[in-house]
Amino acid sequence: MVKWVLIGLVLALPAQADVLLGHARVVDGDTLAIGAQKVRLFGIDAPEHDQLCKDAEGQDWPCGRAARDRLVALTSDLVRCESRGRDRYGRLLGVCSAGGRDVNAVLVSEGMAEAYRKYALDYVAEEGAARAAHRGIWAGAHLAPEAFRHGAAQVAPGACRIKGNISKKGQIFHLPGTRDYDRTKIDPKKGERWFCTEAEALAAGWRPMGS
Repeated sequence: MVKWVLIGLVLALPAQADVLLGHARVVDGDTLAIGAQKVRLFGIDAPEHDQLCKDAEGQDWPCGRAARDRLVALTSDLVRCESRGRDRYGRLLGVCSAGGRDVNAVLVSEGMAEAYRKYALDYVAEEGAARAAHRGIWAGAHLAPEAFRHGAAQVAPGACRIKGNISKKGQIFHLPGTRDYDRTKIDPKKGERWFCTEAEALAAGWRPMGS
């Protein structure tokens, strides 16, 4: 019996090594640290610390700082992060919880981060609900965090951020966070347009990229 218990413990160790538990120090809206290990929240992308967004009246507000402050509030309890691998910077990609709540999901559902479709689709439903309710960054226009980091300048005219592009492949729409979104430019003179929802784009006869 002792022999089997010891074997069970040894087999369990690798899996446990991919779970971090401790008090977190928040770096920015989607990054924290537990001890010496940095954790990038998996499947989401929050505004950068110095990024501004537009509110419903078109006024700037510090959405990057707001996202960071919300993450600080959400992680005041003990934090548990389950690994989903590592990024190119060596950071743990984690689904983190505190106080019984999925921190990643809360940030997206409150409009403090986007679902990072480029890498995962886990939080698309939460983003859809936040967008429909005009919460947080969806209250007005904002640049996708990845576009902000890379200096892409085309900003959606309002909260409708789906790009309806016309190319050799026909009428195709691109969702924020997908592969070609940032480099796709909308030219209304060519008949290209912005959509608020996927349903609206489909009803107008456009199809999703990759279909």
